[in-house]
Amino acid sequence: MSNSSDPFLPSVIFHIYNHGNGDDNIFRCDENYLYFLSKYDLHIIPFSEIYAYCLMPNHFHFLLRIQDEDLLIPYFKLDKGLESLEKLPELISKKFSNYFNAYSKAFNKRYDRIGRLFRSSLKRKQVNDENYLRQLVRYIHYNPVNHGFVKNLTDWPYSSYHSFINGTEDRIERKTVFEWFGGEKGFHEFHQQPPNIKIELDD
Repeated sequence: MSNSSDPFLPSVIFHIYNHGNGDDNIFRCDENYLYFLSKYDLHIIPFSEIYAYCLMPNHFHFLLRIQDEDLLIPYFKLDKGLESLEKLPELISKKFSNYFNAYSKAFNKRYDRIGRLFRSSLKRKQVNDENYLRQLVRYIHYNPVNHGFVKNLTDWPYSSYHSFINGTEDRIERKTVFEWFGGEKGFHEFHQQPPNIKIELDD
């Protein structure tokens, strides 16, 4: 694991997360959650693979992988922002910034709100340990249970866990994730128990 100042690099898996500013919620209704995901599809999916996510009223978690360099280069060239390969981390970071700014502006307009919506700049940690990766998938899915919103994983509608149960969500890389657990059966068996290691997060 590394810290939240790490640059976004090609072919690297990241745990990204953030929290609402102060005591503010960043999602107030079902429409907010769906809009946030639609903006993710627009801004982030073109250069990444997503493995797990969970959206909570005042924070969110994504586990994703930045695409390989040979896929990033034509994408950012098309976007007319790529002057050199050294620019890739900056351009990727800008895409995330655009994503959260777009959501924040729409949210503030919807609720006649002013000021910063998110607590700080986006938090991110590289993930390069296979066991920790599996634990992190389960930790993300168990967030609603751990925070007392629901008793069962299936009761929270705003996480990728449902995609692994019924396969209805196209944005999730289910096949890759199942392989981490030795198959679909192993994934479900692993999720029968709550997380048993501490996930370190920067405030």
